[in-house]
Amino acid sequence: MIKRILSFQRVFLLLLLGILFLACQSKEAPRYLFFLHNRFLEDHPLEAEHLQYGRTEYEEIKTAFANAGLKVVSEKRPPNTNARTYASAVVRQIDSLITLGVPADHITIVGTSKGGYIAQYVSTLAANPQLSFVFVASFQDSDIEQIPEINYCGNILTIYECSDRFGVSAIRRKETSNLPIPRFEEIELNTGLGHGFLFKPLPEWIVPTIKWAKAEG
Repeated sequence: MIKRILSFQRVFLLLLLGILFLACQSKEAPRYLFFLHNRFLEDHPLEAEHLQYGRTEYEEIKTAFANAGLKVVSEKRPPNTNARTYASAVVRQIDSLITLGVPADHITIVGTSKGGYIAQYVSTLAANPQLSFVFVASFQDSDIEQIPEINYCGNILTIYECSDRFGVSAIRRKETSNLPIPRFEEIELNTGLGHGFLFKPLPEWIVPTIKWAKAEG
């Protein structure tokens, strides 16, 4: 795990150098999107097919975000990644961006399924109300008792699918959180695809995520 994080940091260093170059070229601060994928992709190769939901279209999802003008930061995690440990590494990357002058309100962390839980830990550990988050299919009512350390902070959008077992409102988590949440919204989907809706870059969740990251609407 340590070796993997160090590798991620080397890649991130190249990204930071690119930021410095762009800063010299433009006064407009770009918007960054950290994408944290689902558990299935963590445990399987990129081209592996889930028996029920098919392939996780990871590259296609990243491309959809990039085509919207967002600077995408993402990697395929190794198997059995510890959510809180990985979230701490992501927080360090965010802090590096902010230190370089990227406004915190230009940074969005998006997570699907397990990636959504990692994103929730990022929200808790960063404790920065200017950051934005999109938690996709990553809440059950039992989380309140089973993961009591999660404490939402930031501008938060949750997206869930009615036919998914994670398809419930996260309003209870908002109510139990005591850090600042300047903005909180939820989107309920009815695709009928169960948990499989997040395996693909469906407009139903991709479009509102992009709008949230770009502070549109």
